[in-house]
Amino acid sequence: MAKELSAEEQQELDNLRQTIEQAIEDGVLTTAERDAITATMRADGNVTYEELELVRQLVSDKVAAGEIKLE
Repeated sequence: MAKELSAEEQQELDNLRQTIEQAIEDGVLTTAERDAITATMRADGNVTYEELELVRQLVSDKVAAGEIKLE
């Protein structure tokens, strides 16, 4: 069972979601956008399972499905 996220962890997840959504809204993921996503994930010095899962759902799965192109 997943542990409850702290308010700080939830805020970091929300920030990451916002960064990802801005990066993919045009359907193209640039190197700079990928770097921004990575930087957001690492901002607190800790990459969580929830952050990795969010990236998988919003980026990796969509790239694999052809919905997002990598630049």
